Amino acid sequence: MTHTTHLSPSVSAYLDLASSADKTPAADLFTVDAVVRDNDDVRTGREAIRSWLSGSASEYTYTSTLLSAEETDGVALLSMLLDGDFPGGRVTLSYRFELAADGLIRALTISV
Repeated sequence: MTHTTHLSPSVSAYLDLASSADKTPAADLFTVDAVVRDNDDVRTGREAIRSWLSGSASEYTYTSTLLSAEETDGVALLSMLLDGDFPGGRVTLSYRFELAADGLIRALTISV
């Protein structure tokens, strides 16, 4: 169930691209000095993020269901249920997107 249906274009585009076979185009939605924190993995800069998208972010096959979304003052908070072939097979993750003034993503934190 989605609490808020309106998300910024970059967050919406990230969600679409993250569910595709080739996730690497999503790197262009980030600022050049953006930071992604995915559990203990920290990537800084667009090229490092592109590497993360083609590497560990693409390691498993999964489907995702948006459980909730809220965006206020340049910060989007999402809760996603993932089902897939990763260890455990099912997990709910929290996504925190911080947006720059130009609408690009300047930080993404993914946590359990």
